[in-house]
Amino acid sequence: MELWMRPLIGICGVSATATWGFWRQDAVLAAQTYLDAVECSGGQSLVLVPSPNADAGQLLGVLDGLLLAGGTDIEPEFYGSPATERMEETNAIRDEFELRITTAALERDVPVLGICRGLQILNVATGGTLHQHLLDVGFAEHRPAPGRLDHATHHAIEVDVDSLLGRTGLAGVREVNSHHHQGVASVGRGGRVTARSIPDGAVESIEWPDRHFALGVQWHPEYQPMKEIFDAFVGAAAHANASCTERS
Repeated sequence: MELWMRPLIGICGVSATATWGFWRQDAVLAAQTYLDAVECSGGQSLVLVPSPNADAGQLLGVLDGLLLAGGTDIEPEFYGSPATERMEETNAIRDEFELRITTAALERDVPVLGICRGLQILNVATGGTLHQHLLDVGFAEHRPAPGRLDHATHHAIEVDVDSLLGRTGLAGVREVNSHHHQGVASVGRGGRVTARSIPDGAVESIEWPDRHFALGVQWHPEYQPMKEIFDAFVGAAAHANASCTERS
């Protein structure tokens, strides 16, 4: 596929301090693993700046797909709950931007893939809520070492056969990495749970069947890797690229 024909995937970046050469400056970053996974499946990436001034409609007018990456906790005010002492680092600017562009993407039926925090953003954007700390509500430990994906635990999940995720070839029992301390409580409007953790029944995947492609997974498929998920996502974005010459 020629580069100019590849679907353009927007990846929501995160503001952070970065160091290169003699420089140490504020920057907007996206993990290389996401970019590599998108490229390996035939897409190209555009890192999106989380800003209250960003025009979600304008961005979606040039994007063929939206990838919501992992990251910090979501401010509980966005799902109508008070913060508990178990809350960790948050970024309200990033939360607001991602919730806004996700809502707009779902309205326009732009393909969306949410990973870890990204699943939670999809859920909150559609009116769902979160458990602020899984251990406090009877679930197992899903994150043994904060901030260390190379130290992620692993557990089995069961994926529904009759689901978008199942049709990628991942139906049945699968082993996934796990690196989250929060999780889905109530499912957002139109969402359908299509995978659960076998040890404790925690929600591991939600999809929105009334959308062309709207899928959130609680693990990090870019680290396993699970190319099937990215192939399906980029394929859906390519279809959007081919069939939609203009978005209003």
